[in-house]
Amino acid sequence: MHKVKVIIGSSLIVIIALVFAGIYYHQSTRFNAHIMINHTKVGGLTADKALKKLTSTVLKNDVFVGEDRIFNGKDTKMEFTGNDLPSVKRFLKSQQTFWPSSKEINFSLQPGKMDQYRSQTMKKLVEAKLISMNKSLLAPKDAEARLVQGKIIVSKSVAGKQYDVAQLIKSFQKQEYTSEIHLKPEYLQPVKAGSSIVKKEKTILQKLVQRTVDYKVQDKVYSLTGSGLIKNASVTKEMQVIIESDGIKDKLSKINNSQSTLNKNFHFKTHSGSVVTVKGQSYGWAINVTKETKRVQEAFETGKKSLEADHIYGVGWSTYGTGYNAKSNDGIGHTYAEVSIAEQRIWLYKNGKLTFTTNVVTGRHNTHEDTPTGVWYVMYKETPSILQGSEVGNANYSVKVQYWAPFTLSGCGFHDASWRRNWASTAYLTAGSGGCVNTPSSAMKVVYDNLSKNEPVVVY
Repeated sequence: MHKVKVIIGSSLIVIIALVFAGIYYHQSTRFNAHIMINHTKVGGLTADKALKKLTSTVLKNDVFVGEDRIFNGKDTKMEFTGNDLPSVKRFLKSQQTFWPSSKEINFSLQPGKMDQYRSQTMKKLVEAKLISMNKSLLAPKDAEARLVQGKIIVSKSVAGKQYDVAQLIKSFQKQEYTSEIHLKPEYLQPVKAGSSIVKKEKTILQKLVQRTVDYKVQDKVYSLTGSGLIKNASVTKEMQVIIESDGIKDKLSKINNSQSTLNKNFHFKTHSGSVVTVKGQSYGWAINVTKETKRVQEAFETGKKSLEADHIYGVGWSTYGTGYNAKSNDGIGHTYAEVSIAEQRIWLYKNGKLTFTTNVVTGRHNTHEDTPTGVWYVMYKETPSILQGSEVGNANYSVKVQYWAPFTLSGCGFHDASWRRNWASTAYLTAGSGGCVNTPSSAMKVVYDNLSKNEPVVVY
């Protein structure tokens, strides 16, 4: 009897051992009931069968932002291969329990072979979709500091509805390898009024209105102040200041009107000491206000402290202007040619000293071919030269002269006239030239040698 009991006891132990061995084997070779990989149920499956199920699982590739589906991708299979089996086995081992467990676990597994559609193609398509959606959504409005009518104001920020595409794509790349991708909505945030960015904008604008640019025209310096000339300005995202230049332009226009000489009357002191008013013609200079406004604006924007006028213009041959460096004698200077129609004579001056004078014959008066009065300049010099043109009684002439120095825009100038016989002081009334200043051949070389290009010619 005792022997029977021993046999029964031994048998029970063996049975129990076998049961435990069976349980252990089952638990070590199969996943617990509520285990998932990439949200695919693999409970009760071996590692091989779990991998096979994963391989056959269809990915819908739909993308949601919050509750809204924004992208409907094409269906694909999970790109798992036999190379991914060791990873599945590690999950199996990590979840293993001696007794069956009802604990829910979802493992996340990326295939060893990169899914090009998911990681590249789909990413670009989702990004393009978000960008396209943003076009119809309200954009956030940043708070910003601006200079408005001379005062620095800070606008309030306004929230928008546009998605933060960059952040959503980052979230997309971090998503588990599941059939659907769910992204938490992230929106573009405006710059707040109290941010460091707005504070920096205010500092930049404060410095702007405190700036001064010394602007030099000839020998006169104008102190241009930001507070006086700049009423409106803003700051870019790159922290570059942008100025509305109306105030600067108005100031430069006033400087130009008060100081330039182009198209203005000159008060000229003649050889006799009398002062006559002569209209400016081609001679003179002016500031190109538009171009100079841009230069002064840039000086304020960049903090440049001084500037000299650079864009000067004129008319005729010397489009850069004439007489800019002539500050005396009402802007004519002390080197010039003086032509008196009444006296039929010219006087040449160098640095205020008379160098030569001679009688001349100017344009014919009775046919209205008078030499044009005004302040002109010598456009160029040429020796010898062939003059071509027309005059009353001679519609098409061509004549050779030894010396030629034109000064009017219509083609009048100084030249010798070997054909002329009448040099009387009254010849111009009925027998004058076609508008030029006829100069005796004996004197013309001296006149030519004493004239310089761009030198003013005063005809009165």
